[in-house]
Amino acid sequence: MRSALRSKIVEICNKKIASKGDSVGVSFYAFFANKNVDPELLMEAATWWIQTHELDQN
Repeated sequence: MRSALRSKIVEICNKKIASKGDSVGVSFYAFFANKNVDPELLMEAATWWIQTHELDQN
């Protein structure tokens, strides 16, 4: 995974955990704007999230 994407994921997760607590749920969609401006990056995140780590995508 690209280091920029990894940094963005960590930053967003840390913010969500800080504001909502350790049990907050996060989807990989949280790392992207509503527009699909970079489908390759979206698929990279989806592959890492769903296939590599078998996390819930909802």
